[in-house]
Amino acid sequence: MFSKKAAGKVPVLSVIDDGRGMAYPEMMRMISFGHKRPNEHCNEQIGRFGIGFKTGAMKLGKDAVVLTQTSTSRSVSFLSQSFNENKDNLEIPVVTYRKEGQYMEVDLSVQSEATAEYNLNAIKEFSPFNEYFIGEKLGLFGEEGTGTQIYIWNLDRWGKDYTLDWNSGRTDENPTDKGHGDILIRSKRVRSRPGQTSKQVPLDYSLHSYLEVIFRNPRMKITVQGSKVKARPLDKSLNTTSVISGDIAGRTIELTIGMSKVEWERTNCGVFLYWRGRLIESYKRVGGQMHNADTGRGVIGVADITELVDDEDGNSWVLNSKQGFQDCEMYAELEEWLGSSMDEYWETNFDNVELGKAAGRCKPDHEWVQCYGCRKWRVLTAGFDTESLPDQWFCLMPPFNGKCTIPEQQMGHGTITIGEKRSGNVGRNRTQREATAKVDTNKIGNNEFSQDEDVKNVKLIPTIVNKRKNTSNGTNSIEDDLDSNSSQTESVAPLHVLKRIRRGAPRGCKT
Repeated sequence: MFSKKAAGKVPVLSVIDDGRGMAYPEMMRMISFGHKRPNEHCNEQIGRFGIGFKTGAMKLGKDAVVLTQTSTSRSVSFLSQSFNENKDNLEIPVVTYRKEGQYMEVDLSVQSEATAEYNLNAIKEFSPFNEYFIGEKLGLFGEEGTGTQIYIWNLDRWGKDYTLDWNSGRTDENPTDKGHGDILIRSKRVRSRPGQTSKQVPLDYSLHSYLEVIFRNPRMKITVQGSKVKARPLDKSLNTTSVISGDIAGRTIELTIGMSKVEWERTNCGVFLYWRGRLIESYKRVGGQMHNADTGRGVIGVADITELVDDEDGNSWVLNSKQGFQDCEMYAELEEWLGSSMDEYWETNFDNVELGKAAGRCKPDHEWVQCYGCRKWRVLTAGFDTESLPDQWFCLMPPFNGKCTIPEQQMGHGTITIGEKRSGNVGRNRTQREATAKVDTNKIGNNEFSQDEDVKNVKLIPTIVNKRKNTSNGTNSIEDDLDSNSSQTESVAPLHVLKRIRRGAPRGCKT
């Protein structure tokens, strides 16, 4: 956008949704620094103290304009460090209109004509916006449309460049895909996690990758730089899946564990912890994963711990940044339980097995597809080629051939699913046991998710721009024999005992 202060065009980050918009009281609560109802309990929202938008926006850039429109009102607010520079008191200009017939007039019930004119002049002087440009942007909603738009400029810098990199249309996963829109943190730094050696963690610096897994049960349609984000519900993309229930301080927690093809290839593992359906912690290494980079490779756990960290008084043990949980007794017990559960899963299913490259090609137990209309996830029939599905797939289309009113299928508690023949992936405690597969397709769960149900479309656009076999040398390996989705039941032959070979010079050797 053109900036008078910069005497030229400046990059602007925009976040646009087509939700129901915000009325004047909601807008004021959004832009005010803190509010008086921190303990108000609302299961459909993740905000609590009223500081998230301000701290987040001001971290990205020095100035931000918020445009919001409901069916009966329109508001424009200006959160600006530039405007408040050298001022003793913080000012946040706001102009509110209400619908009078077919026109929007200044709402004199919340401000005077003079106040509205003063605030509008401030916005025009210190931002790229004027009344005509504001009208043009609000026109994106349509005549009867509603929603909210956020524009942030004077972006934070990384040396001579900006901290955000929106010009690169390629990522590590799509090095040749010029059409893959993304917004990256320029440094591409990976967070430090105990036991982690992999640097292939795009979720830490790629907005597109982060939005793929941000919701436990994704429903919204999201695009980044014009590129559609294909949601990746983690517990629907695992192989050899196990659903475990536990009890921590009298509260029930459910953990889904399985092997992920994507994370195996990246040499990652850990638990993804959600709160109110929203991702808070990712790749949390627990148990043996904290001490050995190869222990649990590719094994991913998924759990929503809302009931565990929210107490009856309305308090929550989630950090204000929504990037972690507070250290407390309940959380310590959770870590211990997660560690023992992940270790037991690894030892039972994969320990003492030579995991070669073929193990990383394991397919999910079931293939899922999301309806473009109702946003529900459907299980595909065995052997169906998912690559043949169109980008906009609906429930009435093959292979589901159903209606959007049909409830979404959920995996039952305590179920272990093995979608392919994997007689080799067993531990020493299961050498003489049978591996059976079971899929509970009759248990239907509630579709609970934390997103605002009114928001159906979010755009983020900067405006500038195993089968075991014996090999010839007598060792065991895993072969990619995973094209069948049918469950298998077979006896398992005893595993060969592998002798650990000590590296280095003999113990009695002196150097």
